Amino acid sequence: MVCVGHFLSHFYGLVLPPLFPLLRTELGVSYAALGALITASAGASALSQPVSGFLVDWFGARRILLWGLTLLSSAIALAGIAPSYGILVVIMAAAGLGNGVFHPADYSIFNAAVHPRRLGRAYSAHSSSGSLGWVLAPIVVGGLTAVFGWRIGVTTVGLAGVVVALVLSRQRVLDEAFRIAPGRSVRGVRSVAGEVRLLLTPPLLMAFAYFVLVAASMSAVSTFSVAALVAIYEVPLTLAAGALTAYMLGGAAGVVCGGLLADRMRRHAVFAAAGMAIAAGFTVVLATGLPPTATLAALLALIGFAKGATNPSRDLLVRGATPSGASGRVFGFVYSGLDVGTLVMPPIYGWLIDRGEPRTIFFVAAALMALTMFTVLEVGRRGAAVRA
Repeated sequence: MVCVGHFLSHFYGLVLPPLFPLLRTELGVSYAALGALITASAGASALSQPVSGFLVDWFGARRILLWGLTLLSSAIALAGIAPSYGILVVIMAAAGLGNGVFHPADYSIFNAAVHPRRLGRAYSAHSSSGSLGWVLAPIVVGGLTAVFGWRIGVTTVGLAGVVVALVLSRQRVLDEAFRIAPGRSVRGVRSVAGEVRLLLTPPLLMAFAYFVLVAASMSAVSTFSVAALVAIYEVPLTLAAGALTAYMLGGAAGVVCGGLLADRMRRHAVFAAAGMAIAAGFTVVLATGLPPTATLAALLALIGFAKGATNPSRDLLVRGATPSGASGRVFGFVYSGLDVGTLVMPPIYGWLIDRGEPRTIFFVAAALMALTMFTVLEVGRRGAAVRA
């Protein structure tokens, strides 16, 4: 039940980016302006995630999860009928508010209901469902757009999410899972300031920085790789979109393998740093423009696999630094780093493409990936010191 919602969260994140070439013409805006749509969504989600974390710990995950899914789905449905670019920006901000509930709610349920020996695999299932959403979004929306046009396609997938939210609202399994978790945090109700200070410990601040850098780097691939590959390698749009799909499939495969390994290892920080180093190296190769076009899909799949394999290990690192009864707040705070990274970079990447510098976006992404190595190693070191 949790993974169904997470699937839709990621699916909706890639509904509009593959349509940017069409939206640029129909709305008469630049790629930088289209990147601002992602910024609006990410900015709202960055505010929503920490707040949702407190609400989850105080009132329970189920109602917050359903509220967020309903708002997100409804906003995507409205995006398909937006009459202008300005209205679309507002709608995407509303979508971001709904999107911010998933990580604090989802991880709170998992941490309460899943045995610690299987948490790596649970986190893997969670990340895999999100990756599957990324994989299917360009295919589904592209197919619907080809047959019915982009407006009907976007509205249809949004309404499907509203139906899913109604179905999930009748699933009592979410209540059963959360009953064994701590109830409302009395300490949190008594002193919100104290709970905020709890989040500002060195391990959690480094985890937040890690997520900022991951999102800032990966948004280059997920949001603008299609446009960049067309510009660098002069390949057809369909081939570039297929390479993006390969990236998503590689990420999903990496998450599955990483989840199986995470439950069997202890040095999660080293493993996560190594995965990001490999992803950075392959991204530099992609940026050079030297690989044959026939290898683009495989290269992007390797980047996705290396990055995806790190996801369960990083989540276990965050859990290791999380105080008891604070899963919602902690995961809401550190995962808001994803939104902060996504908020900043897409307009910059779009501006670089507008200026005829598509290779630069991959070089920048590779540098940001390399920086994540230092932050995740610090999370492991400082988290171990706190536990000691």
